Amino acid sequence: MALQVDQLRWMADKVGDEVAYVDLATGEPITFREWEAGSNRLARGLVRAGIGPGERVVVHLDGEHLLRWIIAYAAIHKAGAVAVPTNVRLTDRELAAILGHAAPVAAITSAALEPTLTAAVQDVAPLRLLLVADDDDAWTANLDRDDSAFQVPLDDGDLADIMYTSGTTGLPKGIAVRHRDTHLIANGEPPWSGAAWIHCSPLSSFAGITFIYNPMKMGMQGTYLPRFDVDAWLDAVEQRRPTCAFLVPAMAQLLVGHDRWVTADLTSLTLVSIGSAPLAPTIHRRLVDRLPQATVTNNYSMTEAGSAFTFLPPGALDSHEGSVGIVMPPTEIRIAGDDGEPLLPGQVGEVLIKVGEHHREYYRDPDATARTWTGEWLRSGDLGMLDDDGYLYIKGRQKDIVIRGGNNIAATEVENVLYEHGSVLEAAVVGVPHDVLGEDVGAFVVAQPGQTLTVEELTLFCRERLADYKVPRHVWFIDALPRNATGKVLKNALPPPPETTR
Repeated sequence: MALQVDQLRWMADKVGDEVAYVDLATGEPITFREWEAGSNRLARGLVRAGIGPGERVVVHLDGEHLLRWIIAYAAIHKAGAVAVPTNVRLTDRELAAILGHAAPVAAITSAALEPTLTAAVQDVAPLRLLLVADDDDAWTANLDRDDSAFQVPLDDGDLADIMYTSGTTGLPKGIAVRHRDTHLIANGEPPWSGAAWIHCSPLSSFAGITFIYNPMKMGMQGTYLPRFDVDAWLDAVEQRRPTCAFLVPAMAQLLVGHDRWVTADLTSLTLVSIGSAPLAPTIHRRLVDRLPQATVTNNYSMTEAGSAFTFLPPGALDSHEGSVGIVMPPTEIRIAGDDGEPLLPGQVGEVLIKVGEHHREYYRDPDATARTWTGEWLRSGDLGMLDDDGYLYIKGRQKDIVIRGGNNIAATEVENVLYEHGSVLEAAVVGVPHDVLGEDVGAFVVAQPGQTLTVEELTLFCRERLADYKVPRHVWFIDALPRNATGKVLKNALPPPPETTR
């Protein structure tokens, strides 16, 4: 069986002195040999601390600590344990829900995030190890002296990662990623090009974590910007001359609207991949016009789908505007009606993705797994259409999810928090169109009879309980929520948002 870390071992042996990754915020590099040796030492340290095969290790670590993040990630796999990367923007309450479900035995964090993690772990079984990565003494103390190759034996069906995403019920769902389906790009013996791939998605996300190992599998160097900033990104492209870049639509929108977009030297780029949400055709065209030397593609995938994704070929923007492309073999895509039967080209239905027998599943949630994966097909919850040429167009969502700047937000989760406020009788959370983010979070609220509520009060209440990106930016007070005969809230019958919003 081939593990992802086997690629790192091969790179360290063949091109060990080449720079594997660069933290663009600090300019600090790490070579393949340093990455391999450091992860071997930490893997032995984890085993020495009593962490056994299959046990969960939370990585609640800022992207600002990139190099220790990727060392820790490789070390967890080498120790035979399971990595649980978590969003560092979560509150202690949100994080506690994940920790209670994952039942970790160890955690790796930073000094800035340690208070949140400590508060979240109070109701969970005590950790055997809490490693603060930016405490040099603590980090060194957990490194074994032996940096030679190390790997606890694993089978391809063993868990590698648990990736938590927003569930439509408001509770986070952990997607179980087994070693057999971690590979977006297969291991190999790539010729070393020294070219760079730049990305800036959170490392705890599907988009971010795939770029830990994938650049090296293409003979490339990874370069990472912990926080997206237009000037910092343009500076990095001009100075580092990467050939490939990954962006989410919100980043692309900010780039094309910036003064430097028309003057910056972007000639090194030959591939710009846009993912996490559909890209507006107007923005896509501005990217293509500005980068004639590059393939600019909009991709479609989801963490549940594993290595299945679509790709918009060069030149297809003119003939298939608005499409997220064609599916990459051997994956198949089908559009299905409410009865599950295939629909004809041009008809809108749920997007089903054929992911095979050895598909991913939800960790410790067989019922949700059975609802989402039916045989070899994954029910995406997205509405889409295939044209006669097999190009996919995303038309909306069945599931009640708001996608804000590439972050998935379960409407129910935000609604549940609003209901905790004693003066809230009813609440309905919806996506609000946003020029840059794609969608923002809006809430229609009905106050308890005789109670007075303010936007400021609800906003503060939510900020204390939700990650900042989940907090409603728009709040409207109405007399009642529209419901059908069975009492279900009809969000499509809500009044149109007022022009003047918060």
